[in-house]
Amino acid sequence: MLDKTGIAKRIAKEIKDGYYVNLGIGIPTLVANYIPDGVDVILQSENGLLGMGPFPFEGEEDPDTINAGKQTITKLAGSAVFDSALSFGMIRAKKVNLTILGAMEVSEKGDIANWKIPGKMVKGMGGAMDLVASAENIIVAMQHVNKAGESKLLPNCTLPLTGINCVKKIVTELAVLDVLPEGGFRLLERAPGVTVEEIKAATAGKLIIEGEIPEMVI
Repeated sequence: MLDKTGIAKRIAKEIKDGYYVNLGIGIPTLVANYIPDGVDVILQSENGLLGMGPFPFEGEEDPDTINAGKQTITKLAGSAVFDSALSFGMIRAKKVNLTILGAMEVSEKGDIANWKIPGKMVKGMGGAMDLVASAENIIVAMQHVNKAGESKLLPNCTLPLTGINCVKKIVTELAVLDVLPEGGFRLLERAPGVTVEEIKAATAGKLIIEGEIPEMVI
C-alpha cells in the first residue's frame, strides 16, 4: 500500500519530456519533487506561474512565491510570473499537456467530484472546472476509500461534479487504473503488498481485470 509520497512518485512516471503540466492542490503538488532525472518539464500554476520548481526546504521559503493552493514553492531559472487571466488563457487554449488533480470521487465514466461536500464551507472551485473542461489528459491522485472505508471509485459520483467524462487515469494507495472510454476502471497495476481481491473489495464501480496484474514499481 502506498502513502501520499508513493502516489506522487508513481504519477511522476507518467510525465513525458517536454510536457507542460498543471499540478492541483493536495497530493498532486508532491509530484514536483519526483520528476525523473533527464525529463525536462515545465510546471504551470493557475495563479500565474510558469516554471515552478520543487517545494523549498524549511527555512528557505519565500512567502511571496506560492502556488494556487497558497503553498510556498520555488521558481526555476527562466520561470515567468504573470496575471491569472493569462494563466487561464493558457489552460483554455489547451497549452497544458497534462493535468494532475486530487478528487473526492471519480465515477466509472470518468466524471470527477473534487471541490465541494454539501454543508461544508468552501472558498470556491478555483481553477478546477477550467482545468477539467480544457485538459485532454487528466490523471487523478486520490485515496481509494474514504475515512469510513467506503469506495471513492463509484458507478456514479454522489457529490457535486467538477467535470464529466474527463478523467483518463487514477493512482491510489492501492492501484493504478485506466478509465475506459466505454466506462469502467481497468486495473493496470497493484501497489506493493496489495492483492487484486483487496482492490476489488475497495472498488464500487465496474472493475475490469485482464490477465495477471503486475505490482507497480516506484
